[in-house]
Amino acid sequence: MLLAIDIGNTNVSLGAFQGETLKATWRLTTDARRMPDEYGLALMSLLPLRGVATSDINAVAICSSVPPLTQVFYELCENFFHVKSLVIEAGVRTGVKILYDNPRDVGADRIVQVAAAFRIYGGPLVVVDCGTATVFDAVTAQGEFLGGAIAPGLRLSAESLFSNTSQLRRVDLIAPKTAIGKNTTHAMQSGLVLGNVELIEGMVRRFKKELGQNAKVIGTGGLVPLIASETQVFDVVNLDLILVGLRMIHEMNAGTSPAEGRT
Repeated sequence: MLLAIDIGNTNVSLGAFQGETLKATWRLTTDARRMPDEYGLALMSLLPLRGVATSDINAVAICSSVPPLTQVFYELCENFFHVKSLVIEAGVRTGVKILYDNPRDVGADRIVQVAAAFRIYGGPLVVVDCGTATVFDAVTAQGEFLGGAIAPGLRLSAESLFSNTSQLRRVDLIAPKTAIGKNTTHAMQSGLVLGNVELIEGMVRRFKKELGQNAKVIGTGGLVPLIASETQVFDVVNLDLILVGLRMIHEMNAGTSPAEGRT
């Protein structure tokens, strides 16, 4: 059984695959201060709740946006599962040609998602990840990663409003019934949620002008259900895209030896 681990800025998402079937998923809070044993003990208590035994895990693929935690989870998997993880980084086959000015600047999570989207849906396509940041990525019909755009995500924008103003408070991230808010809470929800919807629709429109109007639009990320409820911009919503991508990339690299150690 393969354990796919996506270390994001807000959450660590994990998925256990039996072949191509995603059998179970878990989410942990991202905390760069936690040690391998702390995360390991938390994970060991969660696995049995979904019917997965420690001994079932015989392979691990890791994608990380938080460098300090990459080594933490690498050690965790060595100590608890006795396997050396495949870490998605430069030199790992992904099936996508990266045309970024400096390919090493592209986050591993972005590459994993576009690789999965291209293999599943074909190209050209735009992948929109609605998470801590709202990230747009463009892939050609030939599977070339052209680049993209990065904007503050919903929660990041909401927290910035709360932290940097004296009279605005935290609000639930839900869409108001009208764009014109009749009170401060609704006004903030309109600006945050509906404003983000307009951002996504506008950026997708611009991407299609450069990529082609036939480009498919794939939505993913923890906040995509909220956005998708307010727009028809997505052709497909796939919440497990990055986990599926980790499985696919692990298959591509099966038989290669992961690095003996990490720094």
